[in-house]
Amino acid sequence: MAAHPPAAPLKIVVIDDDPTGSQTVHGCPLLLRWDPASLAAGLAHPSPLLFLLADTRALAPAAAAERLRSICRALGPALAAAGVERWLVVSRGDSTLRGHFPLEPEVIAEELGPFDATFLVPAFLPGGRTTVAGVHLLHGEPVHTTAFARDRLFGYGTSHLPSWVEEKSGGRIPASDVGLITLAELDAATGSSEGEGDGGARPLRQRLAGLRGNPLLAVDAERPQQLAALGAAVRELTAAGTGGDDGRPRRFLFQSAASLLNGLAELPPQPLDAAGLAGLRRRNRRGEPLPGLVLVGSHVPLADAQLAPLLAEPGCAGVELEVDQLAQALADPRPEERLAELETVWAEQLASALAAGRTPVLFTSRGERPSASEEQGRALGRALAGSMARLGAGLAPRLGYLISKGGTTSQTLLRNGLGLAALQLEGQLLPGLSLVRPAAGAEPGLAGLPLLTFPGNLGDDHTLREAWRRMEGPAFP
Repeated sequence: MAAHPPAAPLKIVVIDDDPTGSQTVHGCPLLLRWDPASLAAGLAHPSPLLFLLADTRALAPAAAAERLRSICRALGPALAAAGVERWLVVSRGDSTLRGHFPLEPEVIAEELGPFDATFLVPAFLPGGRTTVAGVHLLHGEPVHTTAFARDRLFGYGTSHLPSWVEEKSGGRIPASDVGLITLAELDAATGSSEGEGDGGARPLRQRLAGLRGNPLLAVDAERPQQLAALGAAVRELTAAGTGGDDGRPRRFLFQSAASLLNGLAELPPQPLDAAGLAGLRRRNRRGEPLPGLVLVGSHVPLADAQLAPLLAEPGCAGVELEVDQLAQALADPRPEERLAELETVWAEQLASALAAGRTPVLFTSRGERPSASEEQGRALGRALAGSMARLGAGLAPRLGYLISKGGTTSQTLLRNGLGLAALQLEGQLLPGLSLVRPAAGAEPGLAGLPLLTFPGNLGDDHTLREAWRRMEGPAFP
């Protein structure tokens, strides 16, 4: 049999529903815009990965669908114009099952399909999110028993993924229609590597090659090797001439958390270790480290637990952005003036903390404020994130680093506060915690600024304090 010609490079485009889903990879661009020039630059980057930060989780369903359509309608022509022959799309979502599902993969399929199959892969292994026999777990406990399942907007009542799909689709997709790729299949496929014969990998490839009509399959995962086996099969089947008996390249769509990306993309080791990443902290002309700033907008219980030990640090000074005050300002006949007055007070408190040589920690009042409607709650959330973004951006030129906890908080800071069009992902300071910097072309006051995009659901009670200590340097071994 004649050898197949070398496959074209595979470009993996990740449409991320908040800015934290790049938390297991490194060395790739993150775009906050999807105009032709931005997409062309992103697709020309040598990394196999390109992230588009859609921030759809912060939107109502109709607005999320509209944004996804605009992204897909820009992405299709951009791929063609860049000559990208071989590509995958990943809809990156939350590893604790919060988000617009099945809306997001369905919109992508309508715009960029047809696809042979869609895979649901919520595993995030560094964060203890695994899937066993179709049941999604957080540190071994069914995820529906955790606080994340009681989310005001995205709550759910089961950890069994086929049943979760039925629940989230309102019964439109029965649990019986959802397939499963098991641990046993993936473990068998880890027994051989590409180019070393079929071995145990052949059954998995054959199963994937036989998929038609875009069925939905949930994927078990406990170990990175299992996702690597799935990724190897996908890469082979997307290459021309290797897609199965008919030779047709397969087209797959993924709804996943972050760990799948490590299976799909073949990346070199991260160039900088944690100490090297912390060493990116900016310095003044005398070589002295510039101060940091921490923003905490996330309202999940874990964020509350992480905030307390950070505020207890003598080197930190808390500044509370009081939600009731902001809500009253929005209801005022002159909301913009009232909001500006509040932000002036908060900015003075932040500046005072910096002048005292302490790290300001700007946090919103804890707990979720009751709202008359879902849209009113979203509007208040946007206003809170907007105030935090403006306050953070006002200090940014003076900072050595900035930590932003919460997806909406981080997205609003990056896009609206700092006005960035693109970021470069440097790597992970701690497992699941990405450090990014503005891409080339950013304003001089922002050039090289390390930004830690901290998911609301990441880590334990001490992870936020640990991140701050790492960025502060040798005083904290």
